[in-house]
Amino acid sequence: MSNSANASPLGKPSAYCTQYDPSLLFPIARQGKRDELGLSGALPFFGVDIWNAYEVSWLNLRGKPEVAIATVIVPADSPNIIESKSFKLYLNSFNQTKLAGSDALLHLLRADLSAGFGAAVQITLIPAHEFATLKMGQMEGLLLDRLDIEVDSYQPNPALLFTEPDTAAVEETLVSHLLKSNCLVTGQPDWASVQIQYVGAPINQEGLLKYLIGLREHNEFHEQCVERIFIDILRRCKPIKLAVYARYTRRGGLDINPWRSNFSTGKMPSNLRHARQ
Repeated sequence: MSNSANASPLGKPSAYCTQYDPSLLFPIARQGKRDELGLSGALPFFGVDIWNAYEVSWLNLRGKPEVAIATVIVPADSPNIIESKSFKLYLNSFNQTKLAGSDALLHLLRADLSAGFGAAVQITLIPAHEFATLKMGQMEGLLLDRLDIEVDSYQPNPALLFTEPDTAAVEETLVSHLLKSNCLVTGQPDWASVQIQYVGAPINQEGLLKYLIGLREHNEFHEQCVERIFIDILRRCKPIKLAVYARYTRRGGLDINPWRSNFSTGKMPSNLRHARQ
């Protein structure tokens, strides 16, 4: 059962539960925001939301704490998202819960999160002894932020998106670190880097950068912002192929990294942690 964002734990005092409680998860239907974008029926994209959870801990059967990093891969066609504060509260509920091992934890996570999102999710755990193998990276592509532009609007404006006239199709990857949106409920800032890959008429880069900066005072969840960017570029610039990937800065021990695409390369984008994550 999904709920409205305003009824979520966001912006409200919350008890710190340290015993396993899957009822803490708060699903929100994706379709409400997709209706605002005029999306119904078959989606014009596929993709995933990549969640990384850095505050995962439980007790072994002798009461000794264990820690891990969890990665959760959620299909974009799942009916729900899970509100991130409720996700954190749910993970916290394992902190004083005794489990037979990481497999027991994975079993519970898969069952509970798949039920919450309304679709099967993929989950991996990185144990503490493997932390040293983790690496960092950055998005590849031409940096839009190099452009010296004047900006006077900080709300989404699709009219800023247009292609260069009378030009041949190109294959291009563009990156910006200037994406900022705000939480739909609390208005707190969400910071991200975004990568746009496309094949089609060249997109005017100054207009695209102004458009991305234009989300700076816009209130939506991460997943919704990425879908808005995808749909606005698709409709205004009509690329043959398009993929939009955003990596958001961690909050409350969680980062959320939505990816939407209308073409397949046979693999997901990299999940390497960025400098700001």
